Amino acid sequence: MHEFLIFTLSASLASFGDVAGHERRGSWTWPGRSAILGLLAAAQGIGREGDFAALDALRLAVASFGAGDVMRDYHTVQTVPTAAVRRPQSRPEALLAAGRGVNTTITLRDYRTDMVFGVAVAGAGLAALARALERPAFHLYLGRKACPLNAPLDPRIVAAADPVEALAQLRLPPWWPEADRTARILHSDCGLFGPGRPVTQLQTRHDAPLDRRKWHFAPRAVETRSVEITAQVAT
Repeated sequence: MHEFLIFTLSASLASFGDVAGHERRGSWTWPGRSAILGLLAAAQGIGREGDFAALDALRLAVASFGAGDVMRDYHTVQTVPTAAVRRPQSRPEALLAAGRGVNTTITLRDYRTDMVFGVAVAGAGLAALARALERPAFHLYLGRKACPLNAPLDPRIVAAADPVEALAQLRLPPWWPEADRTARILHSDCGLFGPGRPVTQLQTRHDAPLDRRKWHFAPRAVETRSVEITAQVAT
């Protein structure tokens, strides 16, 4: 048996940024590693240039109880012509160097509406993380500041053989439809499971933080499994 920190992520609106490029920014159907570690850091009061060593050592699993529907929004943004700034290390650096030499364009941003996920965290320092999620230092949101949570995270530390057994002890918001209280997809970091639960799909996500200040991320392998996790309901 192992200890897992489990909690619920529920929001009316969220954005899990896909690979950025050109005029459209899509959204993944579930929160990636960088999104969850960022939320845990915010709960602990860690700034972007703070020490993430303990958080980076954690291993995560995310069960989807409802990924929501896509909503597309239109944004007006500033862009930097290549002729103005060559090979910037970050968008803030490019805007600063360009000064008034910027353009304006309309871009598309995808959001997810009405979703609930269960998260299982394995590693050291789980008790401190649970306390931080109960009384977060910073405001918590899912992907963008306009996407606040709509229910308490209800963090708890449970004993289980693997994330599937751990997330079966999750408590969903009481208004979540009974028909959607069983998760059938689980995404996890590699190495969280033994040979007893085969991998359905192995995919690559570019959400392993390399430099949080410059928004640089590296690829990592993600294991996706077909599961059947029926969660409890909060009272």
